[in-house]
Amino acid sequence: MVRVSKVLAGSIAEELGLTTGTELLSVNGRQVSDFLDWEFLSADDSIVVAARLPQGDEVEFDIERPDGEPLGIELEPPTVRRCANRCEFCFIESLPKGLRKNLYIRDDDYRLSFAYGNFATLSNLKEHDERRILEYRLSPLYVSVHATPWEARKILLNNPRVPNVVDQLTRLAAGGIQFHGQMVIVPGLNDGKVLEQSLIDLWALGDAMLSVAVVPVGLTQFNHLYTGESMGREHARALLDVVTQWGERGVRERGTRWVFASDELYILADRALPEAVFYEEFAQIENGVGAVAALFARVDAGLGELPSLHGRRVGVVTGKAMTAIMPDILDRLHSACGARFELIPAVNSLFGKTVTTAGLLVGADIVRSLEGRTDLDVALIPAETINEQGVFLDDVRFDELRASLPLPVLASYDFVDALPRLTRVAASVGNTRQE
Repeated sequence: MVRVSKVLAGSIAEELGLTTGTELLSVNGRQVSDFLDWEFLSADDSIVVAARLPQGDEVEFDIERPDGEPLGIELEPPTVRRCANRCEFCFIESLPKGLRKNLYIRDDDYRLSFAYGNFATLSNLKEHDERRILEYRLSPLYVSVHATPWEARKILLNNPRVPNVVDQLTRLAAGGIQFHGQMVIVPGLNDGKVLEQSLIDLWALGDAMLSVAVVPVGLTQFNHLYTGESMGREHARALLDVVTQWGERGVRERGTRWVFASDELYILADRALPEAVFYEEFAQIENGVGAVAALFARVDAGLGELPSLHGRRVGVVTGKAMTAIMPDILDRLHSACGARFELIPAVNSLFGKTVTTAGLLVGADIVRSLEGRTDLDVALIPAETINEQGVFLDDVRFDELRASLPLPVLASYDFVDALPRLTRVAASVGNTRQE
């Protein structure tokens, strides 16, 4: 069912009499079953929409849109396809109890893969889904491959009914669909020969496989399914060697590196992270591939625009993973603006010491790191720790956190987005609560 959640003022939809709660039934005689149907079927400038009004009346709207003008409606969120796999390494399965309900939703939805870049295993794909992907040309798709050998993938996904992903990708690729793939590597399960065969199979897809991310398994203190090993330094180095060899082959034979290791894998291996040019288009930056290089690039690009902040004392809260990397960035910032920076690594109290990513710090970690810090003029925290509603993963509100601390706190993605605001923060801590 597709229902209107909002009608924009002054829009075509408002002029037609569409209202909140109207159910959209069909477009040009074709049934509308979800947001994808609506987006693709309603794209023409001239359409006939059958709808059911909130009071139950069924009506038809003959719509002419000048120059493709938007209709001006928003839809209710779709019902998400749930994941039928039980992967030992699934992060959702390793969350503590008591968090917001939506954090426990394990989606596995090709529609969200196309629309938002969510990774899907395609294990719940039916024939009509494949036909739909091909008809609507839902490309690129983001696919959690993990392993291409069928038996290994059944074990990894803990699902004996999972289809053969090579067959799925081959059929879709023949219809012009492209992919970004990821492989979460579990020591002893999909490394070694399984990883090598997986890369052989994905390479065989040619230009259809746009990129592959190789990511180490991540564990929290709440993992109740996982029975394997954690990722150690020597294991990470062996994986990097394989990824490097395949990446160099890609550059040599196809002009693209195509397979990349996540930043975390370099950190675990204690090897230097590549520079920004290495990551080409940063196709999988949301997957932690090239995020550090992109941060350095944004900082370097913004250094010349920073104001003079001589004498300011700035605390920088981050996760343990960045403690070896961040001093270089802070030195560059100090040279450019004169502020004195103090790195404040925080331990993750919600997920445990093994989770060292800055973006997964919670409100309690920030408070514990900054309470009593009257010696600082301001503190910067990772903006990724807060959602669009201004709430941390542990349900602490950002505005409440700021009010509870004795110094101004700013959320920042790359420092250069926040440091110019320090000119509006008075040097005296007692006069800076407006920030």
